[in-house]
Amino acid sequence: MNLTISGHHLEVTPALRSYVAEKLDRITRHFDQVVDIKVLLSVDKLTEKDLRQKAECNIHVKGKDIFAESVHADLYAAVDELADKLDRQVLRHKDKLQEHHHDSAKRTLQ
Repeated sequence: MNLTISGHHLEVTPALRSYVAEKLDRITRHFDQVVDIKVLLSVDKLTEKDLRQKAECNIHVKGKDIFAESVHADLYAAVDELADKLDRQVLRHKDKLQEHHHDSAKRTLQ
């Protein structure tokens, strides 16, 4: 799995990099077919002070690309919210991949 963390209008510190990697580790625990993860952390130059920190992520899994973004006043809270959104999307994708159809009893008796 390739993990790319980049910043837009902000420098990605080692502490921030390790925090993002720790949060996204939960996704790879739930679904092991993750090929590539790209995270973009940015600070928007908005006039209002709330909802300035933005975290967005593209995940390339086998058969699909998953995207999520989160905006919050605190960058660490935005990363937490982003990890929760991605985790839900990855689990939904994993459930869709599993076959839930069973052969009917009539077909198995023949």
